[in-house]
Amino acid sequence: QVQLVESGGGLVQAGGSLKLSCAASGSTASIKAIGWHRQTPGKQRELVATISSGGRTNYADSAKGRFTISRDNAQNTVYLQMNSLKPEDTAVYYCNADWVAGSLTFGSWGQGTQVTVFS
Repeated sequence: QVQLVESGGGLVQAGGSLKLSCAASGSTASIKAIGWHRQTPGKQRELVATISSGGRTNYADSAKGRFTISRDNAQNTVYLQMNSLKPEDTAVYYCNADWVAGSLTFGSWGQGTQVTVFS
């Protein structure tokens, strides 16, 4: 199994930056991809960015040009650098890992970290 712990959320003024971390533990060698998602009350969770085990990245339109997803394989940690933050980026940010066991694919989620952007 894979366990995930997010950190780095907080309160920031619009235009500022935050760097979120997602630390993975357990069967980290089985991870195929890790993504960052976010959710606000009353709305569905939405994808922000993903990074595959091969390093391929993908971003939501809202994140392109402002957010950067990266990873440190030695630390089993994925980061989300968020720049030029806007009030509409306010949400709980979750990381998710897709990992395999045999022929099956599973998903694990972290507990989330709150990001609040004020104007």
